[in-house]
Amino acid sequence: MGCLQSVACKARVRRDNIVLSDVSATIEPGDTAIEESSPVVLRYRTPYFRAAARGTMPPIPRRHTWVVGWVQACNHMEFYNSYSDLGMSSWELPDLREGRVKAISDSDGVSYPWYGNTTETVTLVGPTNKVSRFSVSMNDNFYPSVTWAVPVSDSNVPLLTRIKRDQSFTTWLVAMNMTTKEKIILQTIKWRMRVDIEVDPLQLLGQRARLVGRTHQEQPRILSRMEPIPPNALVKPNANDAQVLMWRPKRGQPLIVIPPK
Repeated sequence: MGCLQSVACKARVRRDNIVLSDVSATIEPGDTAIEESSPVVLRYRTPYFRAAARGTMPPIPRRHTWVVGWVQACNHMEFYNSYSDLGMSSWELPDLREGRVKAISDSDGVSYPWYGNTTETVTLVGPTNKVSRFSVSMNDNFYPSVTWAVPVSDSNVPLLTRIKRDQSFTTWLVAMNMTTKEKIILQTIKWRMRVDIEVDPLQLLGQRARLVGRTHQEQPRILSRMEPIPPNALVKPNANDAQVLMWRPKRGQPLIVIPPK
């Protein structure tokens, strides 16, 4: 016997019957904010990258659960802190730096493969006999601390002279069948965040640092094509756990200051 319009049948959720009514991706206007309140570290806060999407999912069969949400991976990272003519500290992703992988998961470290599990995802449980509306959003920015003094020194003398950071990300809107593990890519977004801060360590605290170069961020690109997700961008480790802080002196051998987790 055939099934007529029954959600108990193997009704198929396909890319062409998941309808997106709105997708947005922006980086807030405004400059990176520099904080010099601490005698130990300089902090900076970049504008936020924000992405949001709304849409509808077709009827879902019994015993099937779909999650729609954001997956993000880091494709490129340069993060150098220069200390006069002594050398530089560098946050690095070794597998990415050495070309062993094309991207590293930027999950929150708990919700793999998702970027997060609050506003970043929505779960749709079958059976449903009509379309389901969904809405998901995410945001990301940088808010690190950089020591004024050389990180491998016992001295607390401020010697920091430059901070340069250039990171690129791919963010995917994905529908995933948690029963079959089928993945449908709904949208691909590319974005980049750059920071360039010049520091005069001889100045008084509060007057040392200033933005140089490009101060406004370029806006994200919502691609017209669906870019595939590299397999390792869906699993551990995430970028925060995989990153290493190196000290690279002008003379002598590099040292690991903070190993990967």
